[in-house]
Amino acid sequence: MAIGDSGTAPATDILGRRKILPAVDPTKSAFFWLSGFYVVYCARPEDWIPGLSYIPLAKVTAILAMWGLFNALGRTKRTLKDVPVEGKLLLAMIGLLFVGAFLSPVWRGGAISHTMDFSKVFIAWILTFLLITTFQRLKQIIYIQTASVAVICFISVIKGHTRPRLEGVLGGIYSNPNDLAFSIVLTLPFVLAFLLTSRSGIAKICWIIGMLGMGVALVLTASRAGFLNFIVSGTVTLWHFGVRGRRLYLIAATGLIGVLLLATAGGKLYDRFTALSGDTETEQSAYESYEARKYLMWRAVDGIENYPILGVGVSNFETYSLIWHQVHMTYLQVCVEGGIPVLILYLLFFRRAFKNLRVLRKAEKELDPEMILFAGALHSSLIGFVFGALFAPEGYQFFPYFAVAFTAVMLQLYRDQAAEPGLAPPPKKPRHFLEVYGDYGRAGAIAPVR
Repeated sequence: MAIGDSGTAPATDILGRRKILPAVDPTKSAFFWLSGFYVVYCARPEDWIPGLSYIPLAKVTAILAMWGLFNALGRTKRTLKDVPVEGKLLLAMIGLLFVGAFLSPVWRGGAISHTMDFSKVFIAWILTFLLITTFQRLKQIIYIQTASVAVICFISVIKGHTRPRLEGVLGGIYSNPNDLAFSIVLTLPFVLAFLLTSRSGIAKICWIIGMLGMGVALVLTASRAGFLNFIVSGTVTLWHFGVRGRRLYLIAATGLIGVLLLATAGGKLYDRFTALSGDTETEQSAYESYEARKYLMWRAVDGIENYPILGVGVSNFETYSLIWHQVHMTYLQVCVEGGIPVLILYLLFFRRAFKNLRVLRKAEKELDPEMILFAGALHSSLIGFVFGALFAPEGYQFFPYFAVAFTAVMLQLYRDQAAEPGLAPPPKKPRHFLEVYGDYGRAGAIAPVR
């Protein structure tokens, strides 16, 4: 029986004979609504399906997921006592943001409202950890995020290919081209993981098409931060899947596709990079953006010096900046708006994710090969975010927080297996770690090592 499966329960038939019936999973309903929340947040159907904008889908699905979990209390595999350190760090961070919002020297009402919006990530985070009790469930949630971003990319390209940088094609987390670029880069490693683990040829073709669509959308955003993020995240991804996995064809294919995309659709991105020199023959607006970002960084440092403990309040830096723009560096954004203590909690929170992955990496020989692949994808995504956060204001985007939750879930699944080996016999240990990856390369899918 796989880890987290509901198991079986004894019963008797009408003749009194003992038989085994499947036990009812008390978290099934809650997980269904949690999946719905991920669909709503990641796919934003209210932005491209007429009529849905009038329904608060995110609130409805989140409330129903919490209600389902409440009804299952006492019968769940995990409880609030099992929440790992990173969950507590996130809660402490949000608590300090609320204190800073109520004492904001800039705009208290706005800071409180934006903090309440951001605090939803904690609910999603806790529900993710408590309700995802099997690796299959984890894959399902990651699948929702991955497929949603792929669909969003196609919609953005179709609806906004005539707009500069795909700006404002959709609302919410995809309205800003830099945010859209970040969402794409943070999700691409999962696309490759699903491609390599899919056994269906049709599924593989769909993932390849999805990856190409995401690449086109990334280039059309002309996001310099997103492109640099892609270089770093892509390099780590190719290390995990190409070098360690002995799939050198992935490296060659990525290089070829990258050159073709830049050659056919990368003109705007090239102009924005060359504009950093101040050459007015390329694009003056990009150079002005570069100069404005330098000013915003100095303004953020000034805000930290004046309000080092509680900051100016969530999303209040735009007002404090005097030019109504956000500082394009996540770490400065978090520090100036939340204070130095919040920045420390923020860094410790993401440090825990890398610690989780390090524990899993040391236990590779005891893990299912498919889990190893997704751990590599998570590592690539998080590395990309940590680097890309140096160039963009992504402190309140939910995707990185989801990634940390996924690492916590994956580590807990491994611990469940180690603590209760009777629930799921450990997979046969490969002779050598590279043999696992070698089977991926030869078969193109997960295959047991004999």
